[in-house]
Amino acid sequence: MAIYVTSDAHGHVRPLDRLLSRVSLADEDTLYVLGDMIDRGPEPVEVIRLVRRVPGARVLMGNHERMMLDALLNHDDIDDITWAFNGGAATLAGLDGMPEDEFAETVAWVRDLPLFDVVEAGARLWILVHAGIDALAARGFLATAGVDCSEGKGARSAGRDVLLDMMSRQDPLDLLWIREGFWGEPTGLMGADGSGPIVVAGHTPSIMLAHYVDVMEGDGTSPEGVGTIVRVGATEKTAGMPDRFDIDCSAAAGYGRGCVGLMRLDDQAMWFEPVGEGE
Repeated sequence: MAIYVTSDAHGHVRPLDRLLSRVSLADEDTLYVLGDMIDRGPEPVEVIRLVRRVPGARVLMGNHERMMLDALLNHDDIDDITWAFNGGAATLAGLDGMPEDEFAETVAWVRDLPLFDVVEAGARLWILVHAGIDALAARGFLATAGVDCSEGKGARSAGRDVLLDMMSRQDPLDLLWIREGFWGEPTGLMGADGSGPIVVAGHTPSIMLAHYVDVMEGDGTSPEGVGTIVRVGATEKTAGMPDRFDIDCSAAAGYGRGCVGLMRLDDQAMWFEPVGEGE
């Protein structure tokens, strides 16, 4: 059984479909989708339908799903404007074209999406979230739970249950929206020996990551100039191990710059599908 992670397809269903076809997930594999399935791209509702057809898919909420829910359920002009400003028109059109029962069931499904998970793969724990975490708050909670992250210890002694409890204390707005506060400094969860949990997040397109990040591998693009998965925070203080991965491959940028990426956590293997013209 392997665990795969992708994020931020943003309505580009065709490259996502090609990517999943190439990888050929086994029935016992798990696919985590870290939110932002919708908005900006041309076929957001089809992304939702595709993801829901994957037997082993587990989906987290992104800030765009949250904006959709706010606009649909709160009936507030500000929420409507915010969603529209952030590319919600194609999603709204797709939802309007749904049969009434499918529309209601889809909205209910999105409303129940969790904000995070913690999984074990490749003899390591991984924290999965849409945007990132407040690392200072995380270390503060861990200290109260008896996990001292100071002096290069990291959180290697924290088990999955402790990390899940830690994540439940995070501000939901940070989990959905944080950028510089997460990418701009080490999490402190990675030990000096390279052990400890790694945070995997999307939300920040890789082609923009250099504006926020402290230490990153590459410039956020592939040799072909499109978005890519980025290892973040690998230094001598972490024995060369990244403490964060950005898996938003900038699909929202569309043809010429955008890509949908997928990473297998077990061995950090990666696959990519660029957004084609008209996709």
